[in-house]
Amino acid sequence: MRRLWIVCLVSSMGAMLVPACGSREAPPAAGAVVIRNAIVVDGTGAPGRAADVRVAGGRIVGVGTLEPAAGERLVDARGLVLAPAFIDTHSHHDRGLTDEPGALAAVSQGIGTIVVGQDGSSRPVADLLAEVDAHRPAVNVATYIGHGSVRRDVMGDDFRRAATAGEVARMQALVEAGMRDGALGLSTGLEYDPGIYSTPDEVVTLARAVAPFGGRYISHIRSEDRALWDAVDEVIAVGRAAGIPVQLSHVKLAMKSLWGQADRLIAVLDEARAAGVDVTADVYPYTYWQSGMTVLFPARDFTDRAAAEFALRELVTPPDLLVASFAPNPAYDGRTLADIAAERRVDPAQAMMDLIRETDGRGPGIVATSMDEGDVERLLAWPFANVCSDGALRGAHPRGFGAFPRVLGRYVRERQVLTLEEAVRRMTSLAAANVGLTGRGTIAPGQAADLVLFDPVTVIDRATTAEPQAMSVGIDTVWVNGDVVFAEGRVTGARPGLALRRAGGQ
Repeated sequence: MRRLWIVCLVSSMGAMLVPACGSREAPPAAGAVVIRNAIVVDGTGAPGRAADVRVAGGRIVGVGTLEPAAGERLVDARGLVLAPAFIDTHSHHDRGLTDEPGALAAVSQGIGTIVVGQDGSSRPVADLLAEVDAHRPAVNVATYIGHGSVRRDVMGDDFRRAATAGEVARMQALVEAGMRDGALGLSTGLEYDPGIYSTPDEVVTLARAVAPFGGRYISHIRSEDRALWDAVDEVIAVGRAAGIPVQLSHVKLAMKSLWGQADRLIAVLDEARAAGVDVTADVYPYTYWQSGMTVLFPARDFTDRAAAEFALRELVTPPDLLVASFAPNPAYDGRTLADIAAERRVDPAQAMMDLIRETDGRGPGIVATSMDEGDVERLLAWPFANVCSDGALRGAHPRGFGAFPRVLGRYVRERQVLTLEEAVRRMTSLAAANVGLTGRGTIAPGQAADLVLFDPVTVIDRATTAEPQAMSVGIDTVWVNGDVVFAEGRVTGARPGLALRRAGGQ
């Protein structure tokens, strides 16, 4: 029996799935879709163009002027931009993902893939990826193996020293096991415990361990302020010694006396590239960071008043240091150090040392304004820098909900730091290349059907430090592996995300 399928009128409120028009046989298996009337920005940096995209079996199978086949669903994009779903190369959105598998913070800003295991901290690779396979969140998940995590596994609480040769050999074995299980490479957090106590030789040895697997190195470098230049030299030296690509995590100049020196930093990186070191970076589009207060004391002497005063003079002023979480007194959450110090009737340096002492040396979580807007723009414009969020599902920093729309709205449309096509490239194909993912990041036949439909005229972030979970606007629809995971301002409940392993599974 033949059936007549008619195209429905499409609401202006969002992309709408409807049967294709014309006289057709009964529809084939669900899942075949043609997206029409889109401006395709394909992730390569090429100019946007009017085109249709066909998706079937979780893959892109056609791009161009397409005629719907029998029973295919039709999506009217209404002239919006269709791009590859964004790849977040430095993410913490895996924390709590089993409880929030819809990953609203990520998908609402157009992210389809998160890369975790950052800052030297990771779960056992096999366990994490098996969990993703079993529970299937809305987003794809890839991971690095964390240097700090394997260092703790080997050294326990006795990590405040250089590792012995035997301990490094045991770490090396763990790193190799993580690579066999599918890690992208090695991550370090050399500003954090326990990585801060490692020697450069230890890091190089472990970086060399990922080389035979085609792995990479990504680093929250040893210093983003006082010792920035030495820290940058170190990450370049790791790439040179190990013969692998290296990426600077959330690259920044986070000290007042460094402000305005982005061009100097870029020159150092360009010189390294010219000398054969494949060094890249990721950037989030904010002048403030989130971490623990203890990172303001690189010598880890939390009674050092001179260090505290230096930090509050050069790194972050008391009115710009926001306490995000303070377990002994949650009433401090969301308040500035200046406000807390005034309430306690002590100077800010004393208040900072006291807050660390009252958390048994762990320190409160903080959000600190510490960068210059001009430097952020210059680093975003570096051709080898991709966009990241460094965000979390429920973090106190607005980057968890807003990083990618912020680039599209503020740095593309308003400030014209990047063209739309170049910004999309930084979020997709360049992001994939910088972390070694294949099969994603462009709109082309054979690529995974991770897609985002957005309005370039209205897309913008709304999250702030006061409301860090405020959703962005202008992101219309997000597909992951061919399934819609976000539409009409909410997650759909679909959970098509995959564990992406370095070899296979992508």
